[in-house]
Formats: sequence, C-alpha cells, structure tokens
Amino acid sequence: MGNTTFDLGLTPTATAVPAEFTSPDLFAWLEQASACDLDALPFGLITMDPDGIVTHYNLAESAASGLAPQRVVGRHFFTQVGPCTNNAMVADRFILEPALDAVINYSFTFRMVPRLVKLRLMRQPDGKRMYLALINRDAKDAV
Repeated sequence: MGNTTFDLGLTPTATAVPAEFTSPDLFAWLEQASACDLDALPFGLITMDPDGIVTHYNLAESAASGLAPQRVVGRHFFTQVGPCTNNAMVADRFILEPALDAVINYSFTFRMVPRLVKLRLMRQPDGKRMYLALINRDAKDAV
C-alpha cells in the first residue's frame, strides 16, 4: 500500500507566517490567512468583523485567556468578551480610525488576574476584518 494523504481543510494556506508580532506586513497576511494559519500564530489574535463581532479566536489567545473559541466567536468583543477594552484606548480607536496599525501597552482585567500585554490594533478601510493581536509583556515594560 502506498502513502495516502487526506486534506481535511486543516492545511495552512497562507505563505510563511510573519516572523514577528511587529511584522509590517502582518495585516496583509492576516487578510488572506486561513483559520488554521491563524491558530498556528505564536501570539494571541482576535479577529472581528467591522462591527466588532468575533469571527476567530485563535488557540494562543484561548490558552492565555482560558476562554474557549466556541464561547467567544459570534459575540461582540468590546461589550461581551473583553469589556475592559471598551474604552478610548482600544474600542474607540477601531471605531474612529479607519486606517489603524498601532501597538500599545495594556492590562487585561476582565475575568482574570490582570494580564500585562502589548496590543496591536489593526484595521484598514478596504479590509475584510479588524484584528487585535496580543503578546504578554513583563512587568518591567509597565505603562
């Protein structure tokens, strides 16, 4: 018997994963990435439609937050999932800035011990989705 390969739709489809959270072409890569590609990222990623409804909650963020993707997808991120981001520093920027690519220090405080993170807020006027990427940061990087 020869080797048989089955494609279950789990094969990464995008080109090489951008090496860094700060990669300048991350937004373009995310726009064409599959769900499998998003789950393979080494940092947390919350994908939202233009109205703030979560369309993908990647595995790295699920593990860090303790929230299962099934509980998060389909809910409004800023009011139902991460209400601690429903403020001028995060949610308002997605609303008011049609072209957004910014990195900020932040502290998640909802449903968990405060978690120090760097957030990368990304959206473009012609983009299909909005993205909130995050990595943990050390206390020495405090705001």
